[in-house]
Amino acid sequence: MPRVYVETYGCQMNVADTELILGLLGRDGYVPAEQPEGADVILVNTCAVRDHAERRVIGRVGELKRYKRPGDVLGVVGCMAQRLGTTLLESTPHVDLVVGPDGYRGLPELIAAARAGERTADVAFKGWEHYEDVDPARPGSGPSAFVTVQRGCDYRCTFCVVPMTRGPERSRKLEGVLREVEGLAANGVTEVTLLGQTVNSYHDGRFDFADLLRAVGGVAGVRRVRFTSPHPNDFSDRVIGAMAEVPAVCEHVHLPVQSGSSRVLRRMLRRYTREQYLDCVARLRRAVPGIALTTDIIVGFPGETEADFAETESLVREVGFDDAYTFKYSPRDGTAALKIRDHVPDGVAGERLERLIVTVRDVARRRNIRLVGSTHEVLVEKPARRGELLQTRTRTNKVVLLQGPAEWIGSYRMVRFTGTTGATFTATPVLAARELAVVG
Repeated sequence: MPRVYVETYGCQMNVADTELILGLLGRDGYVPAEQPEGADVILVNTCAVRDHAERRVIGRVGELKRYKRPGDVLGVVGCMAQRLGTTLLESTPHVDLVVGPDGYRGLPELIAAARAGERTADVAFKGWEHYEDVDPARPGSGPSAFVTVQRGCDYRCTFCVVPMTRGPERSRKLEGVLREVEGLAANGVTEVTLLGQTVNSYHDGRFDFADLLRAVGGVAGVRRVRFTSPHPNDFSDRVIGAMAEVPAVCEHVHLPVQSGSSRVLRRMLRRYTREQYLDCVARLRRAVPGIALTTDIIVGFPGETEADFAETESLVREVGFDDAYTFKYSPRDGTAALKIRDHVPDGVAGERLERLIVTVRDVARRRNIRLVGSTHEVLVEKPARRGELLQTRTRTNKVVLLQGPAEWIGSYRMVRFTGTTGATFTATPVLAARELAVVG
């Protein structure tokens, strides 16, 4: 049987798309390969959000060509493939095919053409494509699974290439999502993460994201529901109400802010001000006590002054984020931000990034220290990289290292936090009230 190796870069959407690709090719007789050596088809699933990610992928594709044998296929798929299209074929002669996120259905035919010596690309947007009839292959996914509910984005943030790489926003029918989740639950999945570029703007023409949360949270066997990434503008009262009322919805939101300065936010075309973002934070915290908030922040956006950056630092302290993904602004071809003057020198942006990381870590460490000694439910995910420990996760998305047998993987445990590095926790098991009742 032909073997396919897929190497994945980027966000959770790309991870889910890799599972989709494996499911599609599995219907054509392909089996997954753990390593590129000996694979008949090698695919690199790519990210295009930052220039560094693209350069890293180009270098990796150059390394992977050494595994190609006569008749083998090396392809680039995903967002970078969509952005570069046929120019990628022209610049990298060892690449045989280039396929964007809407072209995966044609992969078996494109691979066959590549094997026959035809170098091809499919980067057409297909607004109807949801891959509803494709069962993703989730090898070793364990108790957790990603479920894509929305593709594309209708926002036009001036720094972002997603609308150019993922196309316009479209949502799957709620019934289709529900069928997929019910199938996962029947196979032992207890934690589901709903994926979309602006996931809380989900609307299938009849049902909105609040309806989706209630439906997925009501599936028998589903114990936790997460979602990413939302947009601050799309947290309606209905959505926040569903988060508060559905027990399965976890007390964690990744809420990208990008900047703490309303002036910079306006240049980014984020469509909210600093005050409106803080109001969204307050509404979430009123409705969901103890909610954990993480975020994305860009520094060095064109025109950002030291005063603008100071507003970002002060917002981090005011919100008290549990964590943040921080980046220097990365110019992207085709984005409106390229037309904005007053680009920030790279050295200045780098120095601001270093300061921001210190601030984020200090805020997160202070929050985490206060949690030492408290008790939480964790899902045991997998063996930890360190020693004989297990990696677990709380409902608030805190990573916790725990000593215990491998048989615990996939189960839920009550633990008490015994320490923190500032980012992760150590813990010991404790008996839940129901377990104590049984023991008594």
